[in-house]
Amino acid sequence: MVYKVVVIENDQESSDNIISNLKKSSNFNFVASYKDVNAAISQSEMFQPDLFLINVDNKESLNMIPAFVDIFPNSNILGFVSQWVPDISKEMQRVRALGCITKPFTAGDVLEALRIYKLRGKKGLARVVSFFSPKGRAGRTTMASILALALAAKSGERVALIDADLQFGDIPIFFDVEPEQTVIDAARDVRLLTPLNVEPYFYNIKKNLYMLSSPEKPEYAELVDIQSMVDFVRLSSNVFRYVIMDLPAGFNPLSIGLSRLADTVVMMAMINNGFEIQHLRRALEIFDSNSANSQKKVYPILSRVNPCTDEEKRKIELKLGYSVRNIMPNEYRMISIANSGRLSRDLPMESLLIKNISEIADEMISEKW
Repeated sequence: MVYKVVVIENDQESSDNIISNLKKSSNFNFVASYKDVNAAISQSEMFQPDLFLINVDNKESLNMIPAFVDIFPNSNILGFVSQWVPDISKEMQRVRALGCITKPFTAGDVLEALRIYKLRGKKGLARVVSFFSPKGRAGRTTMASILALALAAKSGERVALIDADLQFGDIPIFFDVEPEQTVIDAARDVRLLTPLNVEPYFYNIKKNLYMLSSPEKPEYAELVDIQSMVDFVRLSSNVFRYVIMDLPAGFNPLSIGLSRLADTVVMMAMINNGFEIQHLRRALEIFDSNSANSQKKVYPILSRVNPCTDEEKRKIELKLGYSVRNIMPNEYRMISIANSGRLSRDLPMESLLIKNISEIADEMISEKW
């Protein structure tokens, strides 16, 4: 495809450099440049551009992006910045532009940005979901992994599954893979990264599904700076339509930081001896006290519920004092499948557990969840 390009940049030297780079590629047909964003939006229609490159370091230009999206719905709107700013990138996503690229960039970089943002999925903010549990063995990792599989298969969009349980993460075991890169590498390098070079840190499990592995050994967890981990997840949300995070059990700086970042927190607990309800209630109370919007973003889900019926769900809700989003049945064969590394190829689709998680994926894709 040959893109008809309009460049909007108030600095003449920078504009000349961008145009010169674009003209070196047969993939771009430069049609106009503007210093003023208002002139660009009123005059560009005559050129029928396929691509706008807009300097969004300029606050006025950033504020005009929604107008470009509305007036030119069939054009690609790509912002550029002098250095990576997560909030600018998030705003570009929120108004359904493609995203951002950093200066200086080549024609090849623009093509790569277009490829990445189009593969990501439909325009808009990424869904960032964290799986949290007050204690371990709640089925958190299994559910996060199966949900990621379902989203990748059903949405046709890119899904990132991040194993943020730094000491005891076992998602690589579930999929029987040994990634070369882990969260240690991602957190170490995050200051040097943009969306153009995030993908290599993930292991491609299958079509549309990518995994970022936990460290190889528990003692390596101390090498991961929490803020760097948060920054890498924010960066990943530019490349993936869904970001699913499996967090360490309990309240700690990492689980708190990543849960704050998420738009949805799945609060997992396993029904066993009754104390889990108390632990879950306390955890929900903590989320309530720290977030005015916690009822909108925190979803309790209980695993190993027997019988797995609506009546049992209502009983649990009365004990808990909170609405329960879902209950999951006790299926030991899923443990065997996960522990043997067959999660991506041997899922029993007739399983009630799989059907329940598949329904959650459907609701998430349709933005009802």
